[in-house]
Amino acid sequence: MRVASGRVGRIVFFRLEEGSDLLASMREHVEAEGIRSGFLACIGALSKARLGYFLGQGKYKAIEVRGPLEIASCVGNISVGPEGETVVHAHICVCDEEGRAYGGHLLEGCLVSPTAEVTVVELSGALLTRELDAKTGLKLLSPKGPQDVLVR
Repeated sequence: MRVASGRVGRIVFFRLEEGSDLLASMREHVEAEGIRSGFLACIGALSKARLGYFLGQGKYKAIEVRGPLEIASCVGNISVGPEGETVVHAHICVCDEEGRAYGGHLLEGCLVSPTAEVTVVELSGALLTRELDAKTGLKLLSPKGPQDVLVR
């Protein structure tokens, strides 16, 4: 088991505008802030959700739900991918006006309406990375502590 232990760095809050793609916008904001590792949470609402259900071998079935939808929960982490890219890995649960819940892996194509509020807790003193796992086809989390990598 790989473990990384660090400290809380900055805590960053931002609000996403109507029509924004939830996942792409979260990635853009954390990149603009220079955050390479951390935890995130989000609340708000969507006009459309795209959720992924893991099928195996790195494949997901995309599920689309039309809104209005309330974001009941959205949590995830921020890490560095195998090519040095920023990876936002989050799961989301949305509810319709009847209280029916839909959940899964957050995919691009979730449209904010009217707003979404995101909280990011930056990890300092360790680094979350992802490595491609041949068995699952997934980029699996590979935490790195100070002994593994030089981090701020």
